[in-house]
Amino acid sequence: MTADLSIANLVLGASPIVQLVMLVLLGASLASWTMIFDRRKVLRRAQRAADVFETEFWSGGDINKIYARVSNGKNRAHGLENIFSSGFSEFVRLRKQSGIEPMAVVEGAQRTMRVALSRELDYLENHLSFLATVGSTSPYIGLFGTVWGIMNSFRSLGSVQQATLAIVAPGIAEALVATAMGLFAAIPAVIAYNRFAHDSERLGNRYEAFMEEFSNILQRQAHSDLD
Repeated sequence: MTADLSIANLVLGASPIVQLVMLVLLGASLASWTMIFDRRKVLRRAQRAADVFETEFWSGGDINKIYARVSNGKNRAHGLENIFSSGFSEFVRLRKQSGIEPMAVVEGAQRTMRVALSRELDYLENHLSFLATVGSTSPYIGLFGTVWGIMNSFRSLGSVQQATLAIVAPGIAEALVATAMGLFAAIPAVIAYNRFAHDSERLGNRYEAFMEEFSNILQRQAHSDLD
């Protein structure tokens, strides 16, 4: 009579430690896939919002009207809109104060934009550390379950007089399921982390470039007030 080596039977027949390892890996895989879909949606929305805002901003429209639209929006501004509104509101506030040099006004706006930039980068990179952790540790967790299962298989051989493949195969097979689950959790997490980290870096560079260009516009506007 041959043993049932189906995946379900191997999982149900595994030792409690190996089952615990599989449960941990299953939870890590489900959590990572949830975060993968979330980060994918966030980054795509940020890229589209940046495209729309840059098209509006560089089309030559009135900056005051753009700021009024952004600041009066129902939802909190994100991405370039947040960096722009933070810098321009600080610029307007400092410009109304008397006795402040134009460069001090621009530097104040730049500091505010850098703070907004830091928050936007944190928002883009949220959950990426978890994906990196799942990608780097899941294979080792699965390997631990495999080693433990193989140890139990060889230990059980001490109670039989003749070792056969039919006796050894089920224990080794159920142990290898843990390694397979570890790889199943790690591979998508690593791929997603590398892709999202690259996209976040590109968006961050795009935000920084806009901040520098907008600072030049504010600097010219600050000096024009003295003429």
